[in-house]
Amino acid sequence: MNQKIWLSSPHMGGNEQNYIKEAFDTNWIAPLGPNVNGFENDLQNYLDRAAHVACLSSGTAAIHLALVQLGIGLNDEVLCQSMTFSASANPIIYQGAKPIFIDSELDTWNMCPMHLEEAIKDRITKGKIPKAIILVHLYGMPAKLDKLLAVAKKYNISVIEDAAEALGSKYKGRKCGTFGNFSILSFNGNKIITTSGGGAMVCRNLVDKEKTIFYATQARDNAPHYEHTTIGYNYRMSNISAGIGRGQMEVLDKHINLRRKINTVYLDLFKAVDGVTVMQELNENYYSNFWLSCILIEKEKAGFTSEELRLALEKENIESRPLWKPLHLQPIFKNCSYYGNGECESLFKKGLCLPSGSNLSSKDLVRISTTIKKFLGHFK
Repeated sequence: MNQKIWLSSPHMGGNEQNYIKEAFDTNWIAPLGPNVNGFENDLQNYLDRAAHVACLSSGTAAIHLALVQLGIGLNDEVLCQSMTFSASANPIIYQGAKPIFIDSELDTWNMCPMHLEEAIKDRITKGKIPKAIILVHLYGMPAKLDKLLAVAKKYNISVIEDAAEALGSKYKGRKCGTFGNFSILSFNGNKIITTSGGGAMVCRNLVDKEKTIFYATQARDNAPHYEHTTIGYNYRMSNISAGIGRGQMEVLDKHINLRRKINTVYLDLFKAVDGVTVMQELNENYYSNFWLSCILIEKEKAGFTSEELRLALEKENIESRPLWKPLHLQPIFKNCSYYGNGECESLFKKGLCLPSGSNLSSKDLVRISTTIKKFLGHFK
């Protein structure tokens, strides 16, 4: 059998081991140390906009601590994009709060500003003012930030910007991860860069960063003994993981360029195929890292479904994956409110994520293209 081609696998730059070796040599094997500070500084410099970054154990932990710092608690309501990974919404449940799911719009597949405002108005009539909005930049594509932030400002609702998939993406020249009251990043194994497992909170000021670190290190008060006046969490990133991150930062822009080139391969591959659309930037205001390249397939025009193509790739040991199943359709969230007209459900039924890793070789891309062309040949 052919070697597995993964959807998006880790891609080391080569210098990560030097940072890890330094951590071992100096015995900084802890959730603090020079690599943690250095990785935070690297991210702050990359994001600019006076970002203050706290490195954590995961992007999920970052969302959780954002909710904690916004005072989200029992029975509060948080508006959340429905088409996203469950980690965007799970921390709402951790806090005893209630997720209210919002549909997508078709230009970026992200949260629809119109349905967002519809939801806010309706919740207010029911006597519930939502406490926060969690918007997501899906697959690296920036959301319609101007419109979404205008709605949030109009109703004075804080925004948590889930940029887990969008490090390096930009909206109107400004880096994603710098727009929310709190923003979050992920360095999971399949992301644009990885620390094996990890994430970060991007804060607007130093006070919020220090508070994030306080909560992430078990909320230990300033005392010679262990004193705790509030609940804390074990959410800090280790110095070893941060060392991987420092090495990854050295190749971040290279990896983004490689993923963007892979997207052009799929554009060329499907350009003459009726009924297949490759996800693209809406206009010059949007710059995507194309963490994953995705397509939509209209069966009536193309003659085949996304599932049929997925199975054809799987047969050749090539991984692809359906789009995120909307959270309001997930069994665990079946009793949650949802505002929309089914756009994200339609995207889920038609969409497919294609192999997009920055470490795909020319041979891999030829194999992927050959498999897809052979599949398409059955429908001419």
